[in-house]
Amino acid sequence: MSDVAKSLELPKTISVRQLSEMMNITVIDVIKTLMKQGVMANINQVIEYDVASKVAEAYGYKTTHESIAEKKDTVIAEIKKKQESADSADLKPRPPVVTIMGHVDHGKTSILDAIRSSRVTEKEAGGITQHIGAYQVEVNNQKITFLDTPGHEAFTAMRARGAQVTDVTVLVVAADDGVMPQTIESIAHAKAANVPIVVAINKIDKAGANPDNVKKQLADNGLIVEEWGGESVSCLVSGKTKQGIPELLEDILLVAEMENLRCNPNQPAKGVVIEATMDKSKGAMATILVHDGTLKLGDIVVAGTVYGKVKAMYSDSGKQVRKALPATPVAILGFSGLPDVGDTVSVVQTEKQARDMVSEFEAAHSKESSYTVSLATLYDQISSGKVKELHIVLKTDVQGSLEPIKNSLEKLSSDDVKISIVHAATGNVTESDINLAAASKGLVLAFNIGTEANASKIANSSGVDVKTYSVIYDMIDDVEKALKGLREPEMVETIDGYAVVKAVFPGNKNQVAGCQVMNGKIRRNLQVRVKRGETVLTTSSVQSLRRFKDSVNEVTTGLECGIGVEGFSAFQPGDVIEAFHLEKSN
Repeated sequence: MSDVAKSLELPKTISVRQLSEMMNITVIDVIKTLMKQGVMANINQVIEYDVASKVAEAYGYKTTHESIAEKKDTVIAEIKKKQESADSADLKPRPPVVTIMGHVDHGKTSILDAIRSSRVTEKEAGGITQHIGAYQVEVNNQKITFLDTPGHEAFTAMRARGAQVTDVTVLVVAADDGVMPQTIESIAHAKAANVPIVVAINKIDKAGANPDNVKKQLADNGLIVEEWGGESVSCLVSGKTKQGIPELLEDILLVAEMENLRCNPNQPAKGVVIEATMDKSKGAMATILVHDGTLKLGDIVVAGTVYGKVKAMYSDSGKQVRKALPATPVAILGFSGLPDVGDTVSVVQTEKQARDMVSEFEAAHSKESSYTVSLATLYDQISSGKVKELHIVLKTDVQGSLEPIKNSLEKLSSDDVKISIVHAATGNVTESDINLAAASKGLVLAFNIGTEANASKIANSSGVDVKTYSVIYDMIDDVEKALKGLREPEMVETIDGYAVVKAVFPGNKNQVAGCQVMNGKIRRNLQVRVKRGETVLTTSSVQSLRRFKDSVNEVTTGLECGIGVEGFSAFQPGDVIEAFHLEKSN
């Protein structure tokens, strides 16, 4: 141990794996240290600051306690304070940023194409248009920026990463088809983001078009248009004939005006990455949407783990430009590598500042455990004030189950926490459901359905809690107990080690297996499974454990031993004895 203690900043809670990575100590050594302190924890288990601090101190670290989230809150508060104190003369209106959502085949792309072809900002004859993920149009001398990645998937994936890019959502609904499953999903995603919605009722030129029926269906799903006494503007359009497109653009500007979008174009630029590709001849090219300040040629920019100097900037028309004003999308060259979509972009003064920011970003992300909500930890999060509204994505097998469950869950709201169903629909749990839960910092409850494979992977990586039930009462009871802190913790199995049978010997009561411990450890009285191939022959416990003639309590990796299993006498060479224990999940 070093004479001079190393400094280590720890969050309120941290997993064993993350703690080991921060200290560059193996997970096994960290678990051993925890065991010495009387704490049994597996690699993925989350431990409190006090426990983690003792482990870190055992390896010569001096710990401090300030979560990354708290630091972010402080930085955000300082930024807001500076913005509020800025001279109001520096704040100027900025163009709105718009995302188009809706059901497949309802005409999102045709409307974007109609808007794009009607643009009047591009005046250069023969200008070559290239796809950079966003573009601007001009209406009555006012600009509108459209994200050319229609759909709620991209919208919510960016929001899950903390990038709230969109100011206005255009919901496209076909006048002949009406409200469909992805329409309902889009409404849920836009509402969860608290983004105003402009409804574009498309395909009004088609036979069977019924705009009034669309408005009724929207109302049935909680979206009421202005003509029916609601807040959402609606517009009749045809992406094919371009009917209503000018009125749609004017409606977007009207909604944006009510949002009072303002920024300071005179300060160094801040923005977000909306696309990133590797150009074969030019290198890393990233599309940046500037949301405040002005980005200039030659600026030093940082985005996540990469930085560089802006060597060239291209508008959405392919023209080289020297600066980009707020709400302007530009493709830039100069990054040292590809940034991630959703990364925040900042302009700094020197390359040293850029390198320092990258180091801070990497350190923060290696330390920070993402803030998630689970039924297991819900009561503690409510008690500590972290959760005041529980966001739930609800999926069921049939429509008849949906409303009763939704109503029962909402009735569980109390003065301490409000239950908010951000999306309720039938069908398997999808990637879109997981993204919405992640962006809303909520969880997924499923009844009588499964989870798609890719959705399961994303849920595991993002920490979204997905609970599946086959009895409605069990779901409601589970949530109610979690809210009151009465829910029984789940039992999680941890594998302690395994041994391979080399020979078989007679014993006093049962056979004794002559084994070699291949991984971990075997301890007396631990639960074990005896496996032959993939078949489990028995689940029992270690009755006897010997090294040569001596009875021992534990045998570790690489050592040979004799193992007797309670009630089992049918060993064969090649069998595997797998030792495990169950512990309460946090």
